[in-house]
Amino acid sequence: MSLLSEAFEKSTLMNFIRQSDGRGGYDEYWQDGAEIMIAYSFDSSTEARIAEKNGVHVRHNLVTDKSILLQYHDVVRRESDKQYFRITSKSNDMKTPVSSPLNIRQYDAEEWELSGEVREENNG
Repeated sequence: MSLLSEAFEKSTLMNFIRQSDGRGGYDEYWQDGAEIMIAYSFDSSTEARIAEKNGVHVRHNLVTDKSILLQYHDVVRRESDKQYFRITSKSNDMKTPVSSPLNIRQYDAEEWELSGEVREENNG
């Protein structure tokens, strides 16, 4: 087992659901989606610390297998502490080349708080 694979943590991709409430409005909520493995690291760069002092959310770098394609503004939950993160980069911005022995993709993310409720799949 490599040091990188030991860093991966169980995580859940969150799905945002918006459906008609039957009264002319919408019912919006979050629901657990796919389980994925992510390695998290805190961005302690000077630029990140300056941005945080200027009101930007706490920054993190997330690393996944290259086959995991997260989209800009996708939300994931780290299962160890139930912390949510919102993706702030595009999936093709930072990935290893085909010739690399590493098979990873890196994302920028910020700590996030969900607005609205999280529902179990069968409690619609």
